[in-house]
Amino acid sequence: MTTRILHFLACLRCDSRGVTALEYGVIAAGTVVAISATMTAIGPLLKGVFTSIQAAL
Repeated sequence: MTTRILHFLACLRCDSRGVTALEYGVIAAGTVVAISATMTAIGPLLKGVFTSIQAAL
């Protein structure tokens, strides 16, 4: 019984399938943070641009 558990833990340690999913999750989270920061910084500028376009029309 103990050897089965040790064998299972050894196999689990060598398995790297979940690591790739975790890496993709971290990349997605970083992308969301970058887009949010960019839109927060550029938002007022874009509002001014569209307001001036609206006024010109």
